[in-house]
Amino acid sequence: MIQTTLDKIIDSLTSVANAHRGDPNAAEISLKIGRVSECGIDDSMDKVGPKVLILGAGRVCRPAAEFLTCYQNIDQVHVVVASLYQKDAEETVDGIKNATAAQLDVSDTESLSNLVSQVDVVVSLLPASFHAAIARVCIELKKHLVTASYVDDSMSKLEQAAQGARVTILCEMGLDPGIDHMLSMKMIDEAHGQNGKIKAFTSFCGGLPSPAAANNPLAYKFSWSPAGAIRAGRNPAVYKFLGEIINVDGSKLYESAKRLKLPELPAFALEHLPNRNSLMYGDLYGISKEASTVYRSTLRYEGFSEIMAILAKVGFFDAEDHPLLQETNRPTYRIFLNELLNVNNVSTSNTKVNGEETGGHDDELISRLMMLGHCKEKELAVEILKTIKFLGLHEETEIPKDCSSAFSAICQRMEQRMAYGHNEQDMVLLHHEVEVEYPDGRPTEKHQATLLEFGKTENGRSTTAMALTVGVPAAIGALLLLQNKVQRKGVIRPLQPEIYIPALEILEASGIKLIERVET
Repeated sequence: MIQTTLDKIIDSLTSVANAHRGDPNAAEISLKIGRVSECGIDDSMDKVGPKVLILGAGRVCRPAAEFLTCYQNIDQVHVVVASLYQKDAEETVDGIKNATAAQLDVSDTESLSNLVSQVDVVVSLLPASFHAAIARVCIELKKHLVTASYVDDSMSKLEQAAQGARVTILCEMGLDPGIDHMLSMKMIDEAHGQNGKIKAFTSFCGGLPSPAAANNPLAYKFSWSPAGAIRAGRNPAVYKFLGEIINVDGSKLYESAKRLKLPELPAFALEHLPNRNSLMYGDLYGISKEASTVYRSTLRYEGFSEIMAILAKVGFFDAEDHPLLQETNRPTYRIFLNELLNVNNVSTSNTKVNGEETGGHDDELISRLMMLGHCKEKELAVEILKTIKFLGLHEETEIPKDCSSAFSAICQRMEQRMAYGHNEQDMVLLHHEVEVEYPDGRPTEKHQATLLEFGKTENGRSTTAMALTVGVPAAIGALLLLQNKVQRKGVIRPLQPEIYIPALEILEASGIKLIERVET
């Protein structure tokens, strides 16, 4: 009733403002800036053409919205970006033509259903824990859904319902997972199409600072929670190498890192460490029986894992409450560091030589790192000390009260000191290698594909490489669904040619380049 009354008032005012309508040269004034709704302004719902709802307003969402509203080979797409906070949604769509902001609490099923019912496709770029509930609404309303997250048990259980509703729930449509899947299947299917047999499949992927921004001892920066990133680096892993199943305990993951030199990128000093369960990808890609090596890994700059492994040995990744951090009188970082390294009765003062502090506490820390077996060589102990000092873990500053464990203390310091600075760029590097054997006597071929993308700043607005390579593939998934190019229904990944062939072509046309080569 209130909405109808407001619309009538606006229509009346518009008529008064345009009393000159008989004059064809006069400009028409429109006062109707959008319908009022519980979910925010949704004037795009009145427009003719395909509509996409993007749930979330994080940094990944803007590239997705920009891509959909600017794509030329389809009728104008109208995008609604919905977020819990209206301001975040408005900032996401700022300056994007044919994009509208809306306020939405996705836990409010009625409001979610109201928005979903008015669009053709939904893209959820919220945390994975929200996806199952959103998917159930999409299935009920027979709307397709795209996510960039892994298929977990809660999503797998919706397979039958999605099939019954003739709905496509396209998951893992980001970078990793996403582009990695599509590139893998393209290479594997092409090899199989020539009667080739996959001998080995290896994949390396990482989100890193650009070389210019890799300016700290770890050569790494966090664009998300350090706690989440560190926990991910402590997960157990399993892979197949030359026919042998290799299991890596989570506590030893950093120690398992190996150096990597890519001939086509000789300037990059990299390392890789196994990424969780590689064996399942042999099954997903249909190569488990033929490939003697199936290995997926995470990329870092060389030296990162060695430092992280030693920080773990010192005890900084211990998530249990530490007795010293339960006391009313808060210890300083230096006192806590001394506790972890069993440093006692040492002068806290150093002397300066050529502008560098030396002696005293520094020498004792280096000595303890070696005596406790954390570092075998003094040069490495010196590097660890540099990291400790860079993070301020040696400072005479009280540890905040909300830090109850060594893990929470170092995470807070990392968040403060390892964030991206203004105008610093990130980088995404994805590299696949597929070794192919042929039955006709041809030599074994190594098929390689590489994606290298850097963050960008245009018109004063920065877009990270990670946001671009996650947001654009998700948007491409929505586009393919709008165009009815995806015939498969149910909960799916982008493993089929009907998805990966057009998606990779569109990705390249959008400026995200994939370089492929073959070696014999």
